[in-house]
Amino acid sequence: MFLYPWAVAFNQLGLLAFIEALIFIAILVVALVYAWRKGALEWS
Repeated sequence: MFLYPWAVAFNQLGLLAFIEALIFIAILVVALVYAWRKGALEWS
């Protein structure tokens, strides 16, 4: 949802916006791995 507007305007944004999007995705991945290791995604 957050990446769709970025993808639509990708040609106008440039390299800096691409790097910022990669950082955003990396933060989301780190948070997902953290939650997974803590067991927050397990059904009980």
